[in-house]
Amino acid sequence: MTLKDKLKNRELTIGSWITIGHTAVAEIMARAGYDWLTVDMEHSAITLDIAQNLIRVIDLCGVAPLVRVGENDPNLIKRVMDAGAHGVIVPMVNSKDDAGKAVASVQYPPKGFRGVGLARAQKYGADFEGYKKWNERESIVIVQVEHIKAMENLEDILSVEGVDGFIIGPYDLSGSLGVPGQFDHPEVISALARVKQVSAKMNALSGFHVIPPEVEAFQEKVREGYKFIAHSLDILFLGQNCRDSLKNIRKFLQ
Repeated sequence: MTLKDKLKNRELTIGSWITIGHTAVAEIMARAGYDWLTVDMEHSAITLDIAQNLIRVIDLCGVAPLVRVGENDPNLIKRVMDAGAHGVIVPMVNSKDDAGKAVASVQYPPKGFRGVGLARAQKYGADFEGYKKWNERESIVIVQVEHIKAMENLEDILSVEGVDGFIIGPYDLSGSLGVPGQFDHPEVISALARVKQVSAKMNALSGFHVIPPEVEAFQEKVREGYKFIAHSLDILFLGQNCRDSLKNIRKFLQ
C-alpha cells in the first residue's frame, strides 16, 4: 500500500524531519522504518542539490520522501518534485487560494500549471508518461496550518481538491498568536481545539509535528486523533541522546 493510499484511508502514518544535509543521516533514519521522511528546506541549510541526494537515498530505502519547501513557490515545488519527491509540505498556507496554488504547482495541466521537464522523477527522460500517471494518482500535498489566518480559513483550505491533509506547525502557530513556544497558553489550546473541530467536520487528514523526541508527546497526539504525525527531527534525536547518555555516564562515575 502506498503512502497516498494510507492517507486516503486515514491510517496513522509516522514520519520525521531531516535538517542535516548528509545522506548518511537520511539512510539511518529511513532504515529505522518510518512511513515517510521530510527533507526540510525551510529551516535548514539544505540546498536543492543536497535535497535531491537525500530524496534519492530515502526513496531507495523504500520510504516515501517528502520535502517541506521554503515557501509556496511554484518553481521550487516543481524542482523538488522533478528531483523525485513524492510530495510536498507547504508552509504558511493561509487561504483557499494558497492551497490551490500549492496543488497546481504539483500537478501538470489541465489539473495544474506545473511545467514539464525531464529529470530524476521522470527517469531522466526515459518514462515521462509513466511518471505523469504516477504523479496524478500518487503525489501528495500537505498544507501547514501555522497561522491564525489559516485557522480562520481552514474549511475553505481543506475543501480544495488535491489537498491530502494538513499538519500543524506548533511554533509558528503559537507565534502568530503572540505567544511563541507557549503551547500551554489558553489561546494556543483554544486554537488547536478549533482546528480539531473543523478537521472532524471535514473528515480531513490531520497532522501534527511533535517536536520533543520523547515518546509520551507522540502518544498524546495519537490519543487526540492525529493521523499524520512527524516525530521530532534529526538534530533533537542526536542531541537528546548525547545529553542523556553523558548524564548517565557522569552519574555512574560519581
